[in-house]
Amino acid sequence: MLSRLLRASSTPPQCIAAPLALLVAVCIVCRPASASGTARIQQPDGDVKTYKNVRIVINEGNLWMTSSDGKGTLVIGKAACSKIGELVRCLPYDATLVQFGEKTHIALQSGTAWLNPSQTTQTLPLSSAQLPAHGVLVSVRSKRGTYVTLTGTVDKIVK
Repeated sequence: MLSRLLRASSTPPQCIAAPLALLVAVCIVCRPASASGTARIQQPDGDVKTYKNVRIVINEGNLWMTSSDGKGTLVIGKAACSKIGELVRCLPYDATLVQFGEKTHIALQSGTAWLNPSQTTQTLPLSSAQLPAHGVLVSVRSKRGTYVTLTGTVDKIVK
């Protein structure tokens, strides 16, 4: 479906911007939950916390990253995405932290999310880094100076 979308467009594939879920939902087959992600959060004061077994879900156009205890979720809600070879690169510009029953808007300064919707390992452009099948690599910086990185594979897609 995505390949037909790209072939039907007169715009080169690397210039097509679309919501995160559109590109991912048509490419990734739903997989059983395994909570395979690892998130690292570095606060502006230098404090660093690493979270293992982070659940990665694509839910109605948003990328949800939930801690293993379910107490904290970072949602990347808006991103400009383009297809580069077999990979999808997104430039996120909006996020929300859901914690303790409250939602807090997180203003993002910069960041990139890479998604590998294919069934095989792919090498990132101009890099030796590789993403496994259905892999995700996210790195964002908030305007406040907090860095968030995530690596793992998509656990579930909710349409």
